[in-house]
Amino acid sequence: MRVAIFSDIHGKILLPFKLVDLYQKETGKAVDFILQCGDIGAYPAINNLDKATAKHAQSDRDELGFYDDFTKINQRIKKFLDELNITMICVRGNHEDHDFLDDLEKENSHTNWFPIDVYEKVFVCKSGVKQVLRTENEILSFVGIGRIGDRKGRTEKRFIQDYERKAIKKLLKTSDTFDCLITHDKDDREKNGYGMPEIRDVLDKVIFYYHFYGHTGEPFKHEIDANGITQSIKIKELEHDENGLLEQGCMVILEKENENLTIEIVDKKLTNKLAKSNWKN
Repeated sequence: MRVAIFSDIHGKILLPFKLVDLYQKETGKAVDFILQCGDIGAYPAINNLDKATAKHAQSDRDELGFYDDFTKINQRIKKFLDELNITMICVRGNHEDHDFLDDLEKENSHTNWFPIDVYEKVFVCKSGVKQVLRTENEILSFVGIGRIGDRKGRTEKRFIQDYERKAIKKLLKTSDTFDCLITHDKDDREKNGYGMPEIRDVLDKVIFYYHFYGHTGEPFKHEIDANGITQSIKIKELEHDENGLLEQGCMVILEKENENLTIEIVDKKLTNKLAKSNWKN
């Protein structure tokens, strides 16, 4: 099984699918799923944009990619996604329409993840809940934790909610071992005034082999977590730089074969082919 991992796509919903399509064609290696570490930019209505997204959208229409391309059917996009036949499973970030996502989560109370787009290719998973991906030969287990932490006790929906904390507390009692943890925020061990303490609790009390996260604006980073077990990987935001190119570490492949896990940092020689100027075409 191969899983492509991205973070902070900010409305460029189609770009991870196009990168996976390119990767498969360039390498001959099949990808089975996409996991995404939040800040999807899931805004189905323009009037519900948060201030930061509205500001960026004034100079970059890509911020509105969910509204433009994933709320009503575009036959060209539908044909591409149907032929690719891959789903993307996301955690929530802080830049989403959380009222919209809350309504969908309530409507899908019986499932661990739920579709948010018109093509039913983009899903959001519930925080703190065991998730399983299956292919014919492999099973990959993971947990997602969405939104961000807050030291000031604020309850706005971009911050972790009480019902999600309850799910995480239940998770802490498990004896299960998981392949990976997918979060938007990072843990708070560096004591820099930000981070999510619930992520630190999970990493200290539950065994994960990999932890993938985004949000912080830091470059790609790969290190061993403070727990001495988990490989912690900061995924670079899926943003084009001043030269119109994607940065190193914005696409990572997690492969599981015969219970062994390995990662591949996709080379810029590949991602450079989908530059700011041409990726939509």
